[in-house]
Amino acid sequence: MGNVLAFCEFQDGALRSSALSNLAFARTAAEAHGGEVVILLVGHGAQAASASAAKFAPKVVVVDDAKLEHYLAETYAPILADQAKALGAAIVSATATAVGKDLMPRVAALLDAGMASDISKLAAKNQFVRPILAGNAYSTIEISSPIICVTPRQSEFEPAAELGSAGAVSTAAAGTIDSKGAEFVKLDAQKSDRPDLGDAKVVVAGGRGMKNGENFKVLEELADLLGAAMGASRAATDAGMVPADWQVGQTGKIVAPNLYFAVAISGAIQHLAGMKGSKTIVAINKNKDEPIFQVADYGIVAEWEKAVPELIAEIKKLKATR
Repeated sequence: MGNVLAFCEFQDGALRSSALSNLAFARTAAEAHGGEVVILLVGHGAQAASASAAKFAPKVVVVDDAKLEHYLAETYAPILADQAKALGAAIVSATATAVGKDLMPRVAALLDAGMASDISKLAAKNQFVRPILAGNAYSTIEISSPIICVTPRQSEFEPAAELGSAGAVSTAAAGTIDSKGAEFVKLDAQKSDRPDLGDAKVVVAGGRGMKNGENFKVLEELADLLGAAMGASRAATDAGMVPADWQVGQTGKIVAPNLYFAVAISGAIQHLAGMKGSKTIVAINKNKDEPIFQVADYGIVAEWEKAVPELIAEIKKLKATR
């Protein structure tokens, strides 16, 4: 028997939606190991998110300390490792976000544990399926260490639903917080009223075919109408049309919204690796032979300059009747 310790990211007193995919994996893993899911919240303000977390697991452990206000892998990793030992965890998991990918290898090193990264499925209690070759193939890996560290992909696991009753919440001390010389200087991120790209239910993304950054304002109007996040292909971000943190793809963010608009995006394999898990994909491109249409649920073969304004006009008409 072994518990699954699920490290969950939070924001504004609630779990981030990406954490719910981790919890979906954690429940499956806990069943395989005959244990239970324990949510771990780490950081200054973690206590405020405990009530939200308790809706999704029978146990929640909170490590809240003012010295943990800013995330650093050097300070967070020892806390996860200590709690994994204290709680008898067979598996320690975190969603494969930027934080999860940065944190979990360090946790694995501290625990002398094997690690399965970017997994898409639990094949057996110690076997994991993960995409390779930009998602064109899958490999099954087996890990034999007593504790296993895992980063499940958000796009591959349906968000966990709330349990029937709230779990128990307890607190734990952070212990000695040693950043080992690392220092938080500043967070350089684009400020926006739009949803975070990794959490958004709708994403509007543009590619090289948008030609320049000024043209992205048309897509931003569409995104604002839909309450969507903005995304882009690597070609668009590398060309400096839009910020780098809009990039969706193998070397960008992996997203799986309910609705994904791919506008003037050819559908290179690296981009498809980051968005093909979307529930519904709408592609707008003037070239009917582009690979994006192979994964699209709906395709519009047209110049974006004509199709997108018409789409915006129709959405405005629909909203006006409600």
